[in-house]
Amino acid sequence: MEKQMVIRLIISLSILVMVTEAAIDKTPKAVEKWFKNLPYAKQKTTKFHFYFHEIFAGDNETAPVIAQANITAQSPTFFGMVRMFDNPLTIGPEPNSKQVGRAQGIHGATSLTEIALFFDFNFVFTTGPYNGSSLSVVGRVAESQEYRELQIIGGSEIFRLAQGVATAKTYFSSNTTVIVEYNVIVRHY
Repeated sequence: MEKQMVIRLIISLSILVMVTEAAIDKTPKAVEKWFKNLPYAKQKTTKFHFYFHEIFAGDNETAPVIAQANITAQSPTFFGMVRMFDNPLTIGPEPNSKQVGRAQGIHGATSLTEIALFFDFNFVFTTGPYNGSSLSVVGRVAESQEYRELQIIGGSEIFRLAQGVATAKTYFSSNTTVIVEYNVIVRHY
């Protein structure tokens, strides 16, 4: 009986520690304390693999055009077109695959000579151990490149002061949908 109580106590304390770690204090004083302890913190590396689903038209559109230049309609590269997006991130390429988060941000066509986009967005995690955390991503995506490299320039909660690389490769593309495979490696505290 006593042994069972000790085991229950250990399990209860373990759960309390996990819940406490998951609930990151974001108050200014807590962030300042975290920052002061940063020189003593150990840097971690985390890897992700998921799929980004962007839909350009129809009832389930996730990336509407929010602005375009006067010359966009005549441009073979869509120069001057800007889209805002809120795209699902899934563990597999199928649209009904388990969703792990959202990619939320903006991209615009920035080249007169090739299809190339400037991206500024966040990977926002909505499930699992990273729920509520995000990674900030910025970079250039040229459709002519098989692999495109975007920079991880920061993050929130678990990924405070994150830095890393997101490698993107088109998995599927049509006139209405693009599915992009992402491999992400990020260092954080």
